[in-house]
Amino acid sequence: MALIAGPTASGKSDCAVTLARRIESDGRRAVVINADSQQVYADLHILSARPSADEMGGIEHRLFGTWDGAKPCSAADWAGAAKEVIEEVHSDGGVPILCGGTGLYMRTLLDGISPIPAIDPDIRERVRALTAEELHERLVIEDPEAAARLGPRDSQRMARALEVVRSTGHPMVYWQDRQSGGIGRKITLHPLVLLPDRDWLYARCDLRFERMLDGGALSEVERLLARNLDPDLPVMRAIGVPEIADFIKGELSRAQAIEAGQTATRQYAKRQYTWFRNQPPGSWPKVDNFNDDKADYFVSLFQTDG
Repeated sequence: MALIAGPTASGKSDCAVTLARRIESDGRRAVVINADSQQVYADLHILSARPSADEMGGIEHRLFGTWDGAKPCSAADWAGAAKEVIEEVHSDGGVPILCGGTGLYMRTLLDGISPIPAIDPDIRERVRALTAEELHERLVIEDPEAAARLGPRDSQRMARALEVVRSTGHPMVYWQDRQSGGIGRKITLHPLVLLPDRDWLYARCDLRFERMLDGGALSEVERLLARNLDPDLPVMRAIGVPEIADFIKGELSRAQAIEAGQTATRQYAKRQYTWFRNQPPGSWPKVDNFNDDKADYFVSLFQTDG
């Protein structure tokens, strides 16, 4: 199985289709499987940069636009669906190609799920009110392993580690050691992580968001707002949705909405970049961009191994 990962706008989709075409030219079926937490929603075609029919290039794509925005898609939900597709493709002698930028999805699929009990709401509220500095100080005392592993500015993951140890009495590593359901040891994985030049990536993010607004994102958000969905749903918090919604409501000018959307996209890309630079196993190859040489690299592997 192939895995093509990296931040938004890094060229993953083109890479996946190029690889799939090379595999199919050798007489094998290739299926691109979405591993992006925004592209799973049917409501987010343009804003999630979901591949169009032309961009799919005649290659079968799965788990793109599969979930209705009214129903959140958790990492466990996605992993369950991905397992079914992977098994079906393998049973047909084909090659699944995971493609996306959601590290949590990939980690859940490969490593499994930790049986962490529900977090006490009062503990979560108190922890989430702490600053990054306060989180780090408390984590050094209560879960030193997590404090040493996480960056001092990684507020989200530090808060998660602190609320887990306070609510369950066990540190995060205790639960991670008890993960189950992952397929990582059952398959031969051929990963590639795209980490292009940051300036190039951010410029691409800026240009793409403006093109999205000109290319139908406004109507996409208008349809979402017309559904009166819970504003806390992932689909309503997706990159670009709040910013364009504020423009529709007259709270931002078009220029302000573009600037806010571009900023949010760059920040998202930065978080993804950091995750894929630091979190995957060291054996996963990382490249600055995709070209035909990378396709040759993949094909040489898949000629003998699915």
